[in-house]
Amino acid sequence: MSYEELIGQNPGVFPFTPNQPGVNPPHPPEHQPDNPDPAKKGKRVQGRSKDTMNTVKELGSTDLPEVKSNIHCLTIVGQVEGHLVLPPQNKTTKYEHIIPQLVALEQSKEIEGVLIILNTVGGDVEAGLAIAEMIAGLSKPTVSVVLGGGHSIGVPIATSSSYSFIAETASMTIHPIRLNGLVIGVPQTYEYLDKMQDRVVRFVTEHSHCTQEKFRELMFRTGELARDIGTVLIGKEAVDVGLIDEVGGLGRAVSKLNELIDEWKQRGEVPLQ
Repeated sequence: MSYEELIGQNPGVFPFTPNQPGVNPPHPPEHQPDNPDPAKKGKRVQGRSKDTMNTVKELGSTDLPEVKSNIHCLTIVGQVEGHLVLPPQNKTTKYEHIIPQLVALEQSKEIEGVLIILNTVGGDVEAGLAIAEMIAGLSKPTVSVVLGGGHSIGVPIATSSSYSFIAETASMTIHPIRLNGLVIGVPQTYEYLDKMQDRVVRFVTEHSHCTQEKFRELMFRTGELARDIGTVLIGKEAVDVGLIDEVGGLGRAVSKLNELIDEWKQRGEVPLQ
């Protein structure tokens, strides 16, 4: 029976049956191998997975090593965003993202230490102080590393850890509290700024080896910053004034954090499992 005769007997119905003898399909099926290997059945060609391609796009790497560690890395980069949302082109660290992480780290039984990496230009004063207070309130050992810069409100965050490091080429800018936008020129505005500044000074001096007199002298120094007052400390200079504990990089910071974790365990402060 021909293909045309089948169409006449069954109009409107596709007549092709794969194994029906004597019928030639209008579109032959794709070529299949004569003797397929049963061992290869179900296997597909190996290639880049979707997750790997996303990693290349986002991180510029084909794969990231998966390391099960008792140390959590917390990064604070760009500008610390507070109550106002910054423009989309700004690189920001949102405090509403950091605070839940710190709460989870305090409760986690697997995490025994926190490594804080800073490269920030500063930002919202109250948001930065909130992050600094949260880090200082952790019961677990913490170590901070200033890479690139830890400016403005980044200074309290850097000093809030149990031990702090700064890279040789990193810098820290210390300056008075400033406001932008519309400011009401009344004595109460100055008093508000003065009290906020006292909060920053008190926190930094309580969590570092720098005295209030020295910190205020650095804050109000003239002639070092263009069109402004303040001081820029680079690398060892931050250690010399007592703000940072030691000059060092990532390897030294991880080694110190492991030492603090061992001491923390010996004191019996590990939470019960």
